[in-house]
Amino acid sequence: MIIKNAKVNDNIVSIIIENEKIKHIDLENNFKKCNDNNIIDANYNYVISGIIDPHTHMRDPGLTNKEDFESGSKACIRGGVTTFFDMPNTIPNTITKETLLEKKKLMINKSFADYGFHFGGVKSNNSDEIKNVVNLIASTKIFFNASTGNMLVDDDIVLEKLFESSKLITVHAEAEMTDKAIKIAKKTKKPLYICHVSLEREVNSIKKAKDEGVEVYAEATPHHIFMNIENINDSNKHLLIMKPELKTKRDNEAIIEAIKSGIIDTIGTDHAPHLIKEKEEKTVYGIPSIENSLELMLNMVEDNTITIEYLSKIMTENSAKIFNIKNKGKLEKGYDADLVIVDLNNKSTIKESETITKANWCPYIGYKRGGRVISTILRGNIVYEYKNNKDIFYEKKGKEVEFS
Repeated sequence: MIIKNAKVNDNIVSIIIENEKIKHIDLENNFKKCNDNNIIDANYNYVISGIIDPHTHMRDPGLTNKEDFESGSKACIRGGVTTFFDMPNTIPNTITKETLLEKKKLMINKSFADYGFHFGGVKSNNSDEIKNVVNLIASTKIFFNASTGNMLVDDDIVLEKLFESSKLITVHAEAEMTDKAIKIAKKTKKPLYICHVSLEREVNSIKKAKDEGVEVYAEATPHHIFMNIENINDSNKHLLIMKPELKTKRDNEAIIEAIKSGIIDTIGTDHAPHLIKEKEEKTVYGIPSIENSLELMLNMVEDNTITIEYLSKIMTENSAKIFNIKNKGKLEKGYDADLVIVDLNNKSTIKESETITKANWCPYIGYKRGGRVISTILRGNIVYEYKNNKDIFYEKKGKEVEFS
Protein backbone atom coordinates (compact mmCIF):
# COMPACT_ATOMS: atom_id res chain seq x y z
CA MET A 1 0.00 0.00 0.00
CA ILE A 2 1.06 3.56 -0.66
CA ILE A 3 -0.47 6.72 0.78
CA LYS A 4 0.24 9.57 -1.62
CA ASN A 5 -0.10 13.33 -1.15
CA ALA A 6 0.28 12.96 2.61
CA LYS A 7 1.22 15.99 4.66
CA VAL A 8 3.82 15.04 7.28
CA ASN A 9 5.79 17.71 9.15
CA ASP A 10 4.79 20.25 6.48
CA ASN A 11 6.23 18.06 3.69
CA ILE A 12 4.08 16.35 1.05
CA VAL A 13 5.21 12.73 0.93
CA SER A 14 4.24 9.20 -0.04
CA ILE A 15 4.20 6.59 2.73
CA ILE A 16 5.09 3.12 1.51
CA ILE A 17 3.69 0.25 3.60
CA GLU A 18 4.78 -3.37 3.39
CA ASN A 19 3.99 -6.32 5.67
CA GLU A 20 2.02 -4.05 8.03
CA LYS A 21 5.06 -1.83 8.62
CA ILE A 22 6.17 1.54 7.31
CA LYS A 23 8.79 0.65 4.70
CA HIS A 24 9.71 4.10 3.48
CA ILE A 25 8.63 7.73 3.47
CA ASP A 26 9.28 9.08 -0.01
CA LEU A 27 9.65 12.78 -0.74
CA GLU A 28 9.68 12.10 -4.48
CA ASN A 29 6.21 10.52 -4.87
CA ASN A 30 7.91 7.62 -6.67
CA PHE A 31 5.13 5.01 -6.82
CA LYS A 32 4.46 4.49 -10.52
CA LYS A 33 4.84 0.69 -10.35
CA CYS A 34 2.15 0.30 -7.69
CA ASN A 35 -1.33 -0.99 -8.56
CA ASP A 36 -3.90 1.83 -8.37
CA ASN A 37 -6.03 -0.27 -6.03
CA ASN A 38 -3.23 -0.12 -3.47
CA ILE A 39 -2.87 3.66 -3.51
CA ILE A 40 -4.68 5.90 -1.03
CA ASP A 41 -4.81 9.59 -1.86
CA ALA A 42 -4.56 11.67 1.32
CA ASN A 43 -5.42 14.77 -0.74
CA TYR A 44 -2.77 16.87 1.00
CA ASN A 45 -4.32 16.29 4.42
CA TYR A 46 -2.17 15.67 7.48
CA VAL A 47 -1.24 12.07 8.21
CA ILE A 48 -0.26 11.34 11.82
CA SER A 49 0.64 8.23 13.75
CA GLY A 50 -2.38 6.36 15.13
CA ILE A 51 -3.48 7.55 18.57
CA ILE A 52 -2.67 5.42 21.62
CA ASP A 53 -5.18 5.74 24.47
CA PRO A 54 -3.63 4.26 27.61
CA HIS A 55 -6.75 4.60 29.77
CA THR A 56 -10.11 3.05 28.86
CA HIS A 57 -12.86 1.05 30.53
CA MET A 58 -14.39 -1.14 27.82
CA ARG A 59 -16.69 -2.89 30.36
CA ASP A 60 -15.85 -6.30 28.92
CA PRO A 61 -16.43 -8.79 30.51
CA GLY A 62 -19.28 -8.37 32.95
CA LEU A 63 -20.75 -4.97 32.06
CA THR A 64 -21.25 -5.34 28.33
CA ASN A 65 -24.67 -3.69 28.34
CA LYS A 66 -22.68 -0.41 28.60
CA GLU A 67 -19.85 -1.23 26.16
CA ASP A 68 -17.84 -4.19 24.92
CA PHE A 69 -14.58 -4.68 23.06
CA GLU A 70 -16.25 -4.61 19.66
CA SER A 71 -18.36 -1.47 20.18
CA GLY A 72 -15.66 0.35 22.15
CA SER A 73 -12.93 -0.42 19.63
CA LYS A 74 -15.24 0.67 16.82
CA ALA A 75 -15.56 4.03 18.59
CA CYS A 76 -11.76 4.05 18.86
CA ILE A 77 -11.06 3.81 15.14
CA ARG A 78 -13.72 6.39 14.29
CA GLY A 79 -11.75 8.72 16.52
CA GLY A 80 -8.33 7.79 15.13
CA VAL A 81 -7.35 5.62 18.11
CA THR A 82 -5.48 2.57 16.83
CA THR A 83 -4.32 1.20 20.20
CA PHE A 84 -6.03 1.26 23.60
CA PHE A 85 -5.36 -0.20 27.04
CA ASP A 86 -8.21 -1.56 29.13
CA MET A 87 -8.42 -1.08 32.90
CA PRO A 88 -8.84 -4.02 35.32
CA ASN A 89 -12.07 -3.11 37.13
CA THR A 90 -14.29 -5.32 34.98
CA ILE A 91 -16.31 -8.28 36.32
CA PRO A 92 -14.43 -10.26 37.42
CA ASN A 93 -11.64 -7.84 38.33
CA THR A 94 -8.42 -8.55 36.45
CA ILE A 95 -6.37 -9.27 39.58
CA THR A 96 -5.10 -12.84 39.09
CA LYS A 97 -3.16 -14.48 36.30
CA GLU A 98 -6.17 -16.72 35.68
CA THR A 99 -8.59 -13.80 35.17
CA LEU A 100 -6.05 -11.99 32.99
CA LEU A 101 -5.54 -14.96 30.68
CA GLU A 102 -9.27 -15.57 30.47
CA LYS A 103 -9.87 -11.92 29.57
CA LYS A 104 -7.17 -12.07 26.91
CA LYS A 105 -8.78 -15.18 25.44
CA LEU A 106 -12.24 -13.60 25.38
CA MET A 107 -11.06 -10.58 23.39
CA ILE A 108 -9.41 -12.43 20.49
CA ASN A 109 -10.99 -11.33 17.17
CA LYS A 110 -13.36 -8.87 18.89
CA SER A 111 -11.51 -5.61 18.36
CA PHE A 112 -11.23 -3.12 15.51
CA ALA A 113 -8.11 -1.61 17.15
CA ASP A 114 -5.00 -3.07 18.76
CA TYR A 115 -5.16 -3.34 22.53
CA GLY A 116 -3.47 -4.21 25.81
CA PHE A 117 -4.41 -4.73 29.44
CA HIS A 118 -3.69 -3.19 32.80
CA PHE A 119 -3.67 -5.46 35.87
CA GLY A 120 -5.19 -4.52 39.23
CA GLY A 121 -3.53 -4.30 42.61
CA VAL A 122 -5.77 -5.11 45.60
CA LYS A 123 -5.87 -4.39 49.32
CA SER A 124 -5.42 -8.06 50.18
CA ASN A 125 -1.98 -7.84 48.49
CA ASN A 126 -1.71 -9.74 45.22
CA SER A 127 1.95 -8.88 44.65
CA ASP A 128 2.80 -12.52 43.87
CA GLU A 129 0.17 -12.49 41.11
CA ILE A 130 1.70 -9.29 39.74
CA LYS A 131 5.14 -10.92 39.55
CA ASN A 132 3.62 -13.75 37.48
CA VAL A 133 2.11 -11.43 34.87
CA VAL A 134 4.47 -8.45 34.86
CA ASN A 135 5.62 -9.05 31.26
CA LEU A 136 2.07 -9.63 29.97
CA ILE A 137 0.56 -6.29 31.01
CA ALA A 138 0.89 -2.56 30.45
CA SER A 139 1.02 -1.75 34.16
CA THR A 140 -0.34 -2.42 37.61
CA LYS A 141 -3.30 -0.13 38.30
CA ILE A 142 -3.78 0.92 41.93
CA PHE A 143 -6.69 2.96 43.26
CA PHE A 144 -5.68 5.36 46.04
CA ASN A 145 -9.15 6.90 45.90
CA ALA A 146 -12.62 5.41 45.66
CA SER A 147 -13.06 2.25 43.63
CA THR A 148 -15.24 -0.83 43.50
CA GLY A 149 -14.80 -4.06 45.43
CA ASN A 150 -11.34 -4.98 46.64
CA MET A 151 -9.41 -2.50 44.49
CA LEU A 152 -9.12 0.49 46.84
CA VAL A 153 -5.77 0.12 48.61
CA ASP A 154 -5.07 2.26 51.67
CA ASP A 155 -2.51 0.22 53.63
CA ASP A 156 1.00 1.68 53.20
CA ILE A 157 2.75 -1.67 53.66
CA VAL A 158 0.58 -3.33 51.03
CA LEU A 159 1.04 -0.37 48.68
CA GLU A 160 4.82 -0.67 48.92
CA LYS A 161 4.70 -4.39 48.17
CA LEU A 162 2.47 -3.79 45.14
CA PHE A 163 4.85 -1.11 43.87
CA GLU A 164 7.91 -3.29 44.43
CA SER A 165 6.44 -6.20 42.46
CA SER A 166 5.49 -4.05 39.44
CA LYS A 167 7.44 -2.74 36.47
CA LEU A 168 5.21 0.36 36.14
CA ILE A 169 2.38 1.56 38.36
CA THR A 170 -0.60 3.56 37.13
CA VAL A 171 -2.66 5.22 39.85
CA HIS A 172 -5.98 6.86 40.49
CA ALA A 173 -4.67 9.30 43.07
CA GLU A 174 -6.45 12.61 43.56
CA ALA A 175 -5.28 15.70 45.49
CA GLU A 176 -3.18 14.70 48.52
CA MET A 177 -3.13 11.10 47.34
CA THR A 178 -0.99 12.25 44.41
CA ASP A 179 1.68 13.22 46.93
CA LYS A 180 1.35 9.87 48.67
CA ALA A 181 1.76 7.94 45.42
CA ILE A 182 4.82 9.99 44.48
CA LYS A 183 6.33 9.39 47.92
CA ILE A 184 5.96 5.60 47.57
CA ALA A 185 7.33 5.66 44.01
CA LYS A 186 10.33 7.60 45.24
CA LYS A 187 10.91 5.15 48.10
CA THR A 188 10.54 2.00 45.97
CA LYS A 189 12.32 3.52 42.94
CA LYS A 190 9.52 2.44 40.64
CA PRO A 191 8.14 4.45 37.67
CA LEU A 192 4.76 6.01 38.37
CA TYR A 193 2.01 7.02 35.93
CA ILE A 194 -0.64 9.34 37.38
CA CYS A 195 -4.00 9.07 35.62
CA HIS A 196 -6.45 11.90 34.85
CA VAL A 197 -4.75 14.88 36.49
CA SER A 198 -7.51 17.37 37.27
CA LEU A 199 -6.15 19.91 39.77
CA GLU A 200 -3.56 22.67 39.68
CA ARG A 201 -2.13 21.36 42.97
CA GLU A 202 -1.58 17.94 41.35
CA VAL A 203 0.27 19.61 38.48
CA ASN A 204 2.50 21.38 40.99
CA SER A 205 3.25 18.14 42.87
CA ILE A 206 4.14 16.35 39.65
CA LYS A 207 6.39 19.19 38.49
CA LYS A 208 8.20 19.16 41.84
CA ALA A 209 8.71 15.38 41.63
CA LYS A 210 10.03 15.58 38.07
CA ASP A 211 12.41 18.37 39.06
CA GLU A 212 13.70 16.09 41.84
CA GLY A 213 14.39 13.30 39.36
CA VAL A 214 11.49 11.01 40.28
CA GLU A 215 10.35 8.90 37.31
CA VAL A 216 6.77 10.11 37.23
CA TYR A 217 4.47 10.53 34.25
CA ALA A 218 1.16 12.35 34.07
CA GLU A 219 -1.99 11.98 32.00
CA ALA A 220 -4.78 14.47 31.30
CA THR A 221 -8.22 13.76 29.89
CA PRO A 222 -10.07 15.86 27.29
CA HIS A 223 -12.90 16.52 29.76
CA HIS A 224 -10.50 17.98 32.32
CA ILE A 225 -9.07 20.19 29.56
CA PHE A 226 -12.25 21.38 27.82
CA MET A 227 -14.88 21.13 30.58
CA ASN A 228 -15.26 22.47 34.11
CA ILE A 229 -17.94 23.06 36.73
CA GLU A 230 -19.30 25.97 34.68
CA ASN A 231 -20.47 23.44 32.07
CA ILE A 232 -22.75 21.69 34.57
CA ASN A 233 -26.44 22.67 34.52
CA ASP A 234 -29.77 21.16 35.53
CA SER A 235 -30.14 19.25 32.27
CA ASN A 236 -26.74 17.55 32.29
CA LYS A 237 -25.68 17.35 35.94
CA HIS A 238 -26.61 13.65 36.16
CA LEU A 239 -24.50 12.94 33.06
CA LEU A 240 -21.37 14.93 33.89
CA ILE A 241 -20.46 12.89 36.95
CA MET A 242 -17.06 11.24 36.85
CA LYS A 243 -14.02 10.54 39.02
CA PRO A 244 -12.15 12.84 39.29
CA GLU A 245 -15.01 15.31 39.05
CA LEU A 246 -14.88 18.41 36.86
CA LYS A 247 -12.94 21.23 38.46
CA THR A 248 -12.54 24.99 37.86
CA LYS A 249 -11.52 26.98 34.82
CA ARG A 250 -8.26 27.78 36.61
CA ASP A 251 -7.54 24.06 36.85
CA ASN A 252 -8.22 23.76 33.08
CA GLU A 253 -5.69 26.51 32.48
CA ALA A 254 -3.10 24.85 34.73
CA ILE A 255 -3.48 21.55 32.85
CA ILE A 256 -3.12 23.27 29.46
CA GLU A 257 0.06 25.00 30.63
CA ALA A 258 1.31 21.64 31.94
CA ILE A 259 0.70 20.08 28.53
CA LYS A 260 2.66 22.85 26.82
CA SER A 261 5.56 22.58 29.26
CA GLY A 262 5.79 18.78 29.24
CA ILE A 263 4.60 18.20 32.81
CA ILE A 264 1.63 16.35 31.34
CA ASP A 265 3.03 13.53 29.21
CA THR A 266 -0.04 11.88 27.69
CA ILE A 267 -3.71 12.24 26.86
CA GLY A 268 -5.93 9.39 28.02
CA THR A 269 -9.70 9.53 27.77
CA ASP A 270 -10.73 7.49 30.82
CA HIS A 271 -13.50 6.32 28.47
CA ALA A 272 -16.02 4.95 30.99
CA PRO A 273 -19.47 4.61 29.42
CA HIS A 274 -22.79 4.16 31.21
CA LEU A 275 -26.25 4.13 29.65
CA ILE A 276 -28.29 7.32 30.06
CA LYS A 277 -30.94 5.30 31.91
CA GLU A 278 -28.34 4.25 34.48
CA LYS A 279 -27.18 7.83 34.83
CA GLU A 280 -30.75 8.98 35.43
CA GLU A 281 -31.57 6.29 38.00
CA LYS A 282 -28.50 6.51 40.25
CA THR A 283 -25.09 8.09 40.67
CA VAL A 284 -22.62 6.30 38.42
CA TYR A 285 -19.21 7.73 37.60
CA GLY A 286 -17.82 8.05 34.09
CA ILE A 287 -18.48 9.36 30.59
CA PRO A 288 -17.90 8.03 27.05
CA SER A 289 -15.30 10.01 25.13
CA ILE A 290 -12.85 7.94 23.08
CA GLU A 291 -14.34 8.71 19.67
CA ASN A 292 -13.97 12.47 20.22
CA SER A 293 -10.57 12.82 21.88
CA LEU A 294 -8.35 13.49 18.86
CA GLU A 295 -10.85 15.80 17.15
CA LEU A 296 -11.24 17.83 20.34
CA MET A 297 -7.48 18.01 20.93
CA LEU A 298 -7.02 19.30 17.38
CA ASN A 299 -8.62 22.52 18.65
CA MET A 300 -5.37 23.10 20.54
CA VAL A 301 -3.57 22.92 17.20
CA GLU A 302 -6.02 25.29 15.53
CA ASP A 303 -5.57 27.95 18.22
CA ASN A 304 -1.76 27.53 18.13
CA THR A 305 -1.53 26.26 21.71
CA ILE A 306 0.52 23.30 20.42
CA THR A 307 1.69 22.05 17.02
CA ILE A 308 0.29 18.95 15.35
CA GLU A 309 3.70 17.32 15.81
CA TYR A 310 3.54 17.95 19.54
CA LEU A 311 -0.04 16.67 19.62
CA SER A 312 1.19 13.42 18.07
CA LYS A 313 3.89 13.23 20.73
CA ILE A 314 1.50 13.51 23.68
CA MET A 315 -1.24 11.37 22.16
CA THR A 316 0.97 8.62 20.69
CA GLU A 317 4.74 8.70 21.02
CA ASN A 318 4.95 9.27 24.77
CA SER A 319 2.47 6.49 25.58
CA ALA A 320 4.42 4.05 23.39
CA LYS A 321 7.63 4.94 25.24
CA ILE A 322 6.19 4.93 28.76
CA PHE A 323 4.48 1.56 28.35
CA ASN A 324 7.23 0.07 26.13
CA ILE A 325 4.88 -0.88 23.30
CA LYS A 326 6.74 -2.73 20.58
CA ASN A 327 6.82 -1.14 17.09
CA LYS A 328 4.31 1.61 17.84
CA GLY A 329 4.31 5.33 18.41
CA LYS A 330 6.15 6.88 15.47
CA LEU A 331 5.60 7.59 11.80
CA GLU A 332 8.99 6.17 10.85
CA LYS A 333 10.50 3.28 8.92
CA GLY A 334 10.07 -0.07 10.69
CA TYR A 335 7.15 0.97 12.90
CA ASP A 336 3.66 -0.47 12.61
CA ALA A 337 1.71 1.32 9.87
CA ASP A 338 -0.87 2.77 12.28
CA LEU A 339 -1.92 5.99 10.59
CA VAL A 340 -4.70 8.56 10.73
CA ILE A 341 -5.62 10.99 7.96
CA VAL A 342 -7.18 14.15 9.38
CA ASP A 343 -8.93 16.99 7.57
CA LEU A 344 -8.01 20.13 9.51
CA ASN A 345 -10.43 22.18 7.40
CA ASN A 346 -13.43 20.31 8.76
CA LYS A 347 -14.56 22.35 11.78
CA SER A 348 -17.99 20.73 12.05
CA THR A 349 -19.82 20.33 15.33
CA ILE A 350 -20.22 16.99 17.07
CA LYS A 351 -23.73 15.60 16.66
CA GLU A 352 -25.67 13.07 18.71
CA SER A 353 -26.54 11.08 15.58
CA GLU A 354 -22.84 10.34 14.99
CA THR A 355 -22.32 8.51 18.28
CA ILE A 356 -20.70 5.08 17.99
CA THR A 357 -20.33 3.91 21.61
CA LYS A 358 -22.90 1.40 22.86
CA ALA A 359 -23.75 3.88 25.63
CA ASN A 360 -25.32 5.92 22.80
CA TRP A 361 -24.61 9.40 24.12
CA CYS A 362 -21.79 11.92 24.07
CA PRO A 363 -20.89 14.73 26.50
CA TYR A 364 -19.52 16.87 23.68
CA ILE A 365 -22.65 17.43 21.58
CA GLY A 366 -22.37 20.89 20.01
CA TYR A 367 -18.61 21.16 20.56
CA LYS A 368 -16.55 22.18 17.54
CA ARG A 369 -13.97 19.84 16.05
CA GLY A 370 -10.47 21.08 15.40
CA GLY A 371 -10.41 18.68 12.46
CA ARG A 372 -12.07 15.45 11.36
CA VAL A 373 -10.73 11.91 11.10
CA ILE A 374 -11.31 10.81 7.51
CA SER A 375 -9.35 7.54 7.51
CA THR A 376 -7.86 5.19 10.10
CA ILE A 377 -5.27 2.61 9.08
CA LEU A 378 -4.20 -0.19 11.41
CA ARG A 379 -0.96 -1.99 10.55
CA GLY A 380 -1.46 -1.13 6.89
CA ASN A 381 -5.14 -2.14 6.82
CA ILE A 382 -7.89 0.43 6.24
CA VAL A 383 -10.29 -0.08 9.14
CA TYR A 384 -12.34 3.14 8.95
CA GLU A 385 -13.19 5.85 6.42
CA TYR A 386 -15.47 8.88 6.45
CA LYS A 387 -16.97 9.16 2.97
CA ASN A 388 -19.96 11.07 1.65
CA ASN A 389 -20.86 12.12 5.20
CA LYS A 390 -21.02 8.49 6.34
CA ASP A 391 -18.91 6.31 8.64
CA ILE A 392 -17.61 3.21 6.89
CA PHE A 393 -16.10 0.42 8.97
CA TYR A 394 -14.11 -2.45 7.52
CA GLU A 395 -12.97 -5.83 8.81
CA LYS A 396 -11.85 -6.14 12.44
CA LYS A 397 -8.04 -6.40 12.45
CA GLY A 398 -7.20 -5.62 16.08
CA LYS A 399 -4.83 -7.80 18.08
CA GLU A 400 -3.02 -7.62 21.39
CA VAL A 401 0.13 -5.50 21.44
CA GLU A 402 3.57 -6.75 22.42
CA PHE A 403 5.79 -5.07 25.00
CA SER A 404 9.46 -4.58 24.28
